[in-house]
Amino acid sequence: MPVRTDLAVEAAVGSEMTPGIERRARRSFGVPVTEVEITCAEAARAVGKPCGRYITLETGPFGRAEAECDGEAEALAHELRALLPEHGAVLVAGLGNRDITPDALGPRAAGGVIATRHLLRLTERSVGGRFRPVAVVAPGVLGQTGFEAEELIRAAAAEASPVVVVAIDALAARETGRLGRTVQLSDTGICPGSGVANSRRELSRATLGVPVVAVGVPTVVDASPLSGGEGSPPLMVTPREIDLVIKRASSLVALALNRALQPDFTLEELRSLMS
Repeated sequence: MPVRTDLAVEAAVGSEMTPGIERRARRSFGVPVTEVEITCAEAARAVGKPCGRYITLETGPFGRAEAECDGEAEALAHELRALLPEHGAVLVAGLGNRDITPDALGPRAAGGVIATRHLLRLTERSVGGRFRPVAVVAPGVLGQTGFEAEELIRAAAAEASPVVVVAIDALAARETGRLGRTVQLSDTGICPGSGVANSRRELSRATLGVPVVAVGVPTVVDASPLSGGEGSPPLMVTPREIDLVIKRASSLVALALNRALQPDFTLEELRSLMS
């Protein structure tokens, strides 16, 4: 039984010699970074991921003091900024179910992103236009709203006219050591729920009309091989300290995204605005 993963860095293991798959390792602000780029349809089929760039940052445990994560926040912001258009409005979408802890990363991170779209005229007068216009939505899940997340995000995008959508979601990993210690960025969009075999409508340039940058942290691991064989229900497991993982991961993602979108502000200033 294949073990499911949302992480391209895991899916590409064993495919390094496949034409169309490029893997590069580097460091950003001291943080280990692995970039996997899939450049052709054959390679995409081999790893089960769309063509595009997948950037994986290996962080320390999220259960640490905020000040200890400054380098990781700067690294994540730097990598995010490279995937985003330099100018224009941005729509941030926090995907997932806030009431289910392993799935709450998206809504909780979105809650820390500084929304500025409605303040644009005020900021242009008061602080010289330092803020980039940002709108934020947390569309919930189909069972809560009766709407696909894609439908609500598409409606919000029609009003906000963003140049890019940033979608934040919890991911599934193959290796338990990655839970709460990895952040994946990609420019390929995202299919909510795919990591737990509950795929919803994809968020991508094809469905929303603008580029979609995905940000995710693995919070569950696929343990289906332990569930009793073929025909058994899917089994996903999560760390015992998942509450702390979600709290720290959502804080880091929100801070890094604010830093990427509002580069005129320091981390200290952004934390003050987020509190």
